[in-house]
Amino acid sequence: MARKIRSEDGRAALAGVRRGEPEGNDLPTAVRYLLQLLAEKAPGNSVEVRVPPFGAVQVIEGPRHTRGTPPNVVEIDPMTWIAVALGEQNWNVAASEGLIRASGTRAHLADLLPLRP
Repeated sequence: MARKIRSEDGRAALAGVRRGEPEGNDLPTAVRYLLQLLAEKAPGNSVEVRVPPFGAVQVIEGPRHTRGTPPNVVEIDPMTWIAVALGEQNWNVAASEGLIRASGTRAHLADLLPLRP
């Protein structure tokens, strides 16, 4: 993530998405803001969290990944990411329903969620 999202901008974007009235860049900003919070909470490079098409971060301490496909990957759609990141949807339930694709021994984020914007 190149540019840090200010807390007030991230919260405003989340509010728009949660109301069901997102404007302009609210959805991508909300997704990136929550990814930013996750990266701050669990810095590292052993798990790549992808929320296409809006962003991806590497998190959780451990073996550093530098080339090719990372051994630990989480891929999740934007609305599911927002819901699990805020604790509105349970990680394990979402994963069992196929809404989260996680591979690798470290690709389980339930202990890091919810995030508190």
